[in-house]
Amino acid sequence: MAFYVTQGNGSTIVLDSGGGEYSSQWKDIVPKLHAATGATVITYDRAGLGKSDVVPGAWKVQSAVSDLKAGLKQLGIAKDVTLVSHSQAGEIANYLAQDNPKMLSGAVLVDANLPQFFTEEEIPRLVAGTQPEVDAAKKDPEKPENRQLISTAEGFAAAHKAFHKVTWPASVPATVMVSEKTPFAGSPEDAQRWRDAAASFAQEAPNRTLLTARGTSHEVPTDRPDLVLKEVEAMFAAQH
Repeated sequence: MAFYVTQGNGSTIVLDSGGGEYSSQWKDIVPKLHAATGATVITYDRAGLGKSDVVPGAWKVQSAVSDLKAGLKQLGIAKDVTLVSHSQAGEIANYLAQDNPKMLSGAVLVDANLPQFFTEEEIPRLVAGTQPEVDAAKKDPEKPENRQLISTAEGFAAAHKAFHKVTWPASVPATVMVSEKTPFAGSPEDAQRWRDAAASFAQEAPNRTLLTARGTSHEVPTDRPDLVLKEVEAMFAAQH
């Protein structure tokens, strides 16, 4: 696993990339975030992406959580982490928060996968909707983003039925940032369900804030790095 550390003071900000993305997704944000907060800023490449080794078989969120925890432990980090998670990394964030609430001082969930979205009605729609993309990816399975898509598709339904039951701890504040177009720009019904899931998540505790990133596609960190930077700085400042 490849971890990249910009050393700062005793607090830590971890930036976790979306599916098929890796540490380079945050390259424009890291130096500005470090300068603004003085914190240690960490990015990393999940297994099979960037400079991290490939793990064969289905993508398992529990393994991804374990990889992140192991890396942070090796770096001597066990608490006071502000976690910033985009898209698929929202799944890692939710499991990490549920099982290790004392590790996190706060989180910014950037158009992130949330348990509330993955209902019994929605999961089959997602499987069917992504099948053509998965089939196309299988024609070039060694391409990293294709490999990631294929591995995520394996066991998707069962994994996300389990994810639907995950609960975010009330002790960890969170900012929930939703893109204007959502990941489902071509499907108004799915897009609305995505927005509703984010709103439901945000309403579950008073220390959660919901906002819409105007003028953005699902790729919020690329479309509006300024807005991501602003919200992470705000979350960090509120906890320090």
